[in-house]
Amino acid sequence: MILEEVPVNVSLMLLCYLYILLIILVSNNMDKLLHIPRKTSRKFLHAMIGNLPFIIPFFTSNIYPVMVAAPFILVTFLASPFSPCNCITRKIKGLADITEKGHNLGLIFYAISYTFLALFFASKAYIMAAGILPMAYGDAAASIIGERYGRREYRLIADKSLEGSAAMFFASFFSFTISLAFFSLLYSFSFFDKFPIAIAVATVATAVEGLSPMGFDNLTVPTFSALTFLLLNGGV
Repeated sequence: MILEEVPVNVSLMLLCYLYILLIILVSNNMDKLLHIPRKTSRKFLHAMIGNLPFIIPFFTSNIYPVMVAAPFILVTFLASPFSPCNCITRKIKGLADITEKGHNLGLIFYAISYTFLALFFASKAYIMAAGILPMAYGDAAASIIGERYGRREYRLIADKSLEGSAAMFFASFFSFTISLAFFSLLYSFSFFDKFPIAIAVATVATAVEGLSPMGFDNLTVPTFSALTFLLLNGGV
């Protein structure tokens, strides 16, 4: 039975890899083809990679989602300025160029968060979504809206704006709420029972993002968002 499931899981892994590579390719060329600012294309990548938890429930073993995420810790490290192998860094220059200036560890932290959540919660993809979606959609919205429309600035640890934080909350809330509606069709829980938890997750994600310095929100937001869900949900 296990051997029969291997082709399905490997096919899903390949689908995830192809999706990630496609998003990287599109993001890396958005400025040239569509004249979209480089920062917006980075956030497009950031958000679109956040859709992977929707594929996780279709794996039949938890190890495969981990195998999808874990290699990108090494890949993103080799694409960063901290790579000891300049020849490899030059070959994956497209991915390196997507890394935002001043956030050189951001993509590495993103891959670590994905791997950690997949390792412990792949069997309950909605817990992964609680961590990943606020980081993916919420943080992307906060950055774009904050930079373009941010007028009321504040500083706790890093410079933020109330407009960006509001965007963070609503994008986190709506993306996670939509995921709960989807996952309620696959798991035995009521969407309406989890709705108040979605508000709490978005609130915590927004507060943590406001306190996190450059790039570190890719670690702190998914960690505290997932923990909030676990605490209010009564555990796994």
